[in-house]
Parts: sequence; C-alpha cells; structure tokens
Amino acid sequence: MTFPPIDSYAFLSDTHTAALVAADGAVEWFCVPHFAGDAVFARLLDRKVGGALDLSVAGCDGPIRRYLPDTLVLESRWSTPDGVAVVKDFLAVAPGDAVQPLRADKVLVRRVTVEEGTVRLAVRIRPRPDHGARDTAWERVDGRWRAAGTPLWVDTDLPAEHGDGVLRIEAELSAGQQAAVLVGYDEDATRDVDPDEMLARTCRTWQEWSTRSDYAGFGAGAVRHSALVLRGLSFDETGALIAAPTTSLPEHIGGVRNWDYRYAWHRDAALLLLALFRLGHAEEGRRYLHFLLSVCTGDLLTPLIGIHGHIDEERELSHLEGYAGSRPVRVGNEAVEQVQFDTYGHILDAALAYHELTGGLTEDQWALLRKHVEVMADRWNEPDHGIWEVRGPRQHYVNAKVMTWVCLDRGIRLAELLDDRTADVDRWRAARDAVHAEVLERGFDPEVGSFVMAYGSTELDASLLRIPLVGFLPGDDPRMQSTIDRLRQELEVGPALLRRYRADDGLPGEEGAFLLCSFELVSALVLAGRRDEARKAFDQLLSYAGPLGLYAEQLDADGTALGNYPQAFTHLALIEAALNLDEAGDREALHAWAARGGS
Repeated sequence: MTFPPIDSYAFLSDTHTAALVAADGAVEWFCVPHFAGDAVFARLLDRKVGGALDLSVAGCDGPIRRYLPDTLVLESRWSTPDGVAVVKDFLAVAPGDAVQPLRADKVLVRRVTVEEGTVRLAVRIRPRPDHGARDTAWERVDGRWRAAGTPLWVDTDLPAEHGDGVLRIEAELSAGQQAAVLVGYDEDATRDVDPDEMLARTCRTWQEWSTRSDYAGFGAGAVRHSALVLRGLSFDETGALIAAPTTSLPEHIGGVRNWDYRYAWHRDAALLLLALFRLGHAEEGRRYLHFLLSVCTGDLLTPLIGIHGHIDEERELSHLEGYAGSRPVRVGNEAVEQVQFDTYGHILDAALAYHELTGGLTEDQWALLRKHVEVMADRWNEPDHGIWEVRGPRQHYVNAKVMTWVCLDRGIRLAELLDDRTADVDRWRAARDAVHAEVLERGFDPEVGSFVMAYGSTELDASLLRIPLVGFLPGDDPRMQSTIDRLRQELEVGPALLRRYRADDGLPGEEGAFLLCSFELVSALVLAGRRDEARKAFDQLLSYAGPLGLYAEQLDADGTALGNYPQAFTHLALIEAALNLDEAGDREALHAWAARGGS
C-alpha cells in the first residue's frame, strides 16, 4: 500500500484531540485520550500495523470532499452508477462556558445519508493501541462495542461482527436512508445521542466561532480558514496551541528528520495572541496568555511545553516503518532540553501586545515577566541552540540576539506603561542598546550582503526575515533589502518557496522549503515597500495549499508536502502576511494595530 500525500488528509478536531481522514475515507491518525496521547489509528505511519477506521462505498474509488462552510466538518460525496451517498465526518463539539469556551463531546461521528439509488457501505474498525504495537479484541458491553485495552467504544445502528481485532460493518442503504457510526474515546462521553443533533450542534458551534471575526480584508477566505485550523489545534482545557497533531511526518522522505510536534512552542506566542485578538477572538487570546504565563514560572524557560505541562522523554518506536519508510518514528521531543533565548523575546512580545490591547497584566504577572527580562539582561551575550533546534553546540545565532533585543525592549516598554519604578530600566536599556549595536556590527556581513545565521558565519538564515517584523530595523533599511534579495537568491527552491538555511546541521538529507519563512517573506516584502512582489508571492503560496486548504510544515520544490501536518506556524504566518498586505504600512500590521489599542 502506498502512502497518500501528506496534504491530502482532512483534519478533524474537537479541540481535545484530532483525526486525519485520507482521501479514500479512512481515518488513519487518531490519538486518545488527547492530542499527545496514544495513536490508536496510526496507518499514517505504517500501512500494515498502524490501524485505521476504513469507510468505503462499493463501486467508488474515492469521494469528492469539502469542509462545510466555516466548520471542521468534512463532507464527502460518494457517487456510483447505482447511487449517491454523502458522508459527514466530525469530532463533535458544543458551546462551553467562560472557563472552557468549546466543549468536546469526545465522539468521532461518521454520518451517512443516501441521496440517490442504492449504495453498499463497508466500515472496518481496527484499533492498534500503543501506537500500533499491539492488537485488540472487541466485545459487546451495555449495548456498545468496546475495544479491549483502549478507551474506544462504538455505537451504530447497523449490524456488526468482529474477529482478528477488526469490527466489521456492512449494509445496503437506499435513497432516504441514514446510518451512523460513532466512535467514542471516553467512558463519560455522551450516550444515546442523536447523530443529526450532534451534527447540527457541531456546525453551529464552529460557525458561531468563525463569524465573530469581522475581517473582510486581503485574503479573507484563507485567513478565516487558517483561524479555524488554529482553533482546532488549541487544547480545550488550557488554550495551549500545539504545533501540529502528528509526529514523525518527514522533512525528508525516507530520512531521519522526523519529530514529534504535538506540543506547544513558545515561539508561537506573540503571533498567535495578536492574530486571535485581531480576528475577534479576544476570549481565546486571554486564555492563551494565561496559559503561557502559567508555564513560564521558572527562572529558565524551555522552548516548548506539553499540553499538560510536561513532555515525555524522546524515544523511538522501532515497530513502525514510518511514513514512506522515514525512520525513526519518534514520540517525545528532546528539544525541550535546549537553551533557546528567542523564547524570552516571543513571550515578552506577547505580554506587551496583550497589555496594549487590554491593560490587563496583573502585578503578579508582571513580576514574573520582569524576572525573565532580568535573565536576558544578564545573559544576552551567551550562545544558545537557536530557533531551528540544531542538535549541536551552542552558537551566537543572530535571530536569538534579535529576539533578546525584543525581550529587553518589550520589558522596558512594559515597565514604563505600568509605571514600575523599581525595575532596573537603565540596565535593561543599556543591554538592549548593546545587543542592537552588536547585531549590526557582527550579524551583518557586507561581503555576503546579508544578515547571517551566526556571528562569524557566512551562512544565510530565513528566520532573519523577522528583523523588521519585530521592529529591530525598518523594513526599507538597505541591509534588510539586500538580505531579502540574498535569501531569495540562495534559499529559494521554487517560486516564493524559501528553505530555512543550507548550513550543515549534522543530519543526513535535505529538508524542503519552510512555509513559515515563505509567508514571512511576503510580510518582509510589504515592509520593504515591495508590495507587488509581496502580492505575487502570496498568491503563489496560496496555490500550494492542499486540496482542503491545509498546509504542512514544508514543501518540496516539486510540490510534495513535508513535515507534520497541519502546521500551526504556517497558518499563523499566512494570517500575518495577509494582514500586512491588507494594511501595507511601514510597520508590521499586527504590532501596529496592538500599539493603537486595537483600533
């Protein structure tokens, strides 16, 4: 069996966990009891032992698919010579309360309606617990089918039989008939529910959330869809944003660049908070800020955190072949042990934006943040591991220095806004100015004609496109103009597609274009006054979306999606690029909007 393209999968979410549905109707990725849990369906990473929930209609190779407008409900239309069936797949959600705005029903629903003629439906449910390491058995308990050793249960109004770890359902349905298969992943999940009612409530919940945004500017459709994806990647209990719902989808097909992304990276902080507020989702913005500060209480910050506050030790799952033979498959992420000073800048940037928009930082929150500014005032001249998490010795990465400057700059501005006369602002200001001067002296190489990855290096680094986006330099500064040009000359692998870098990172194989950086190129071009180039690049990047408007982390030059999927940072950068194009000012649009108090 071949592996489907990564970006051909549909993404379903109830904000507690996610499912990926292949173009042939099979659910091939599903983690329980939450995003970072056990993948009981993992065919995404192994065609033989991974486990899946197959659904097919005899006589049809595959359906025509779309999302119902402003929802994460997938509609698949199966047409055969004998009939037409429409399947609606969704993870059921309902309105919540002030503490938890969306409530997961913890049920995956597959609702079938026959519109014409007669169809023959077949469903095969084969969970493989422990990420596909073992099989299970089915038993009938209290009117439900239950998979031993898992939290899974199945309710259906269709006849079923089981054997060899597979629950089999087959039925012939005629025009006007409906059927449903419900797969719950929690003992306390709703019982005796009407699938039609769940469908209507789920659609209504997503649509009411989406319509809070009144943004109708540039790229509104893509922005709206991306915001919905981000909401689906936000954990219901805390508001934490996971980078992606998958692990080990490869950055190089057949290679070892396979990582677990089911965690929250703090580098998303400012961009996520600003996007949520700007698009009318202030409630989610506040929840995210509170989560962020709740996990940033130590003296030293980790670059990522688990949705429950911890990350399992990284380990390899040797029993899985990996996507298209890309091994090893990993769970856990060793990057949590790295020192990444850019983290401090992202968190202080988010805090300043939050206070500009709400005036809501408390004394206790500021006391916590002030400690982190002090850390950077003390340690700004130390090397770190860098934003790209190269597993090698620490270096003086230029991006890290720029974000250290951001930490100090935002700390100074917050101290002034909060009238904190006890803060050592003079020392912070001296450190900030020293960082700025050092980056201009050691971070820009006139012979290369660009800012470079690290002091003493001539390697290029696309993360430096953020220099004008965080206000370190104006976008039309000649050094930034030439940096943009050099990055395009050296790192562009296709129209508007930028790699992160070409430096040796100690791993075999080459990754593809990094879509975050590609969308940040659009924003940097806008601030450079090159709006026509930016518009052309943005339109090109929109054409690279998967068939359901979703993006992975990376894209090969031939259009092959690479890396974990769907990727939060890609969709965040798309929103940022669209808003910058819409405003086309000389400052990054989201930060400028926050500085105006959201007006």
